[in-house]
Amino acid sequence: MLPEKLIGAMNKDSMSARILALLFSKIGTLIAWFIMYYAVKPFWLFYVTLEQNRRDKRLRILFYRGFLLLVGSLIVLLFFSNYEVIHTAQGKTFNEVSDLEPKTVGLLLGTSKYMKNGRINPYYKTRLEAASILYFEGKICALLISGDHSRHDYNEPLDFKTDLIQLGIPEDCIYLDYAGFRTLDSMIRAKEIFGQKSLIVISQEFHNQRAIYLAEKHQLSAIGFNAKEIKGSFALKTNLREYLARGKAFLDVVLKKGPKFLGPTIRIEAQ
Repeated sequence: MLPEKLIGAMNKDSMSARILALLFSKIGTLIAWFIMYYAVKPFWLFYVTLEQNRRDKRLRILFYRGFLLLVGSLIVLLFFSNYEVIHTAQGKTFNEVSDLEPKTVGLLLGTSKYMKNGRINPYYKTRLEAASILYFEGKICALLISGDHSRHDYNEPLDFKTDLIQLGIPEDCIYLDYAGFRTLDSMIRAKEIFGQKSLIVISQEFHNQRAIYLAEKHQLSAIGFNAKEIKGSFALKTNLREYLARGKAFLDVVLKKGPKFLGPTIRIEAQ
């Protein structure tokens, strides 16, 4: 039999060997994982980036398709609404006062009196002239001026009224609608608030066409007396905005949008 001291020494050596073997095994595993991590990482990142790019590409394609669909739908809407407005107003706008059938009321659609540069707005001036011609030629008995008075320092109807009185139109023949914020409001309020079933709209031809379209869709009979057309860059911007306005008018009709305000009725007395 081996001496007990020798056996103890052997057991200690065996345990140390096992500990060392386990330690080297763990270190080897860590080194292996370390090598694998840095060896595989570039390939993994490349794969992730590739997949992300594929997803991004698919998203970009979906975005572009959605954008093109939206733009295409908008173009179709603008063309169709423009056709609808022109078709509805065909034969109902007039440049010569002699061609107009007399009505009780002329609806003068408001606009700002001054431009940003302080000069008189040419649309204001020509509408003012058209309204006075219509009255003095005996085609209307009263004027309903519909415009924006949303601010204390901005009053489209009152500006028109003041200048029309200076041109010789009696004050008691002039009625004001301060809530004509949009053409839609002006047309519906002329019927619902001021009790009109048939009238003459006074504005530029492009505006008269849209007003007549809205009137027809709300069971109001209307014809238009065209104020003199404006030319130049100022008019070009206005005409471009008109295409968008017609698209909005079409959507307003489809969505059955009403005026911002109604209120108590106001009777227009024929003189």
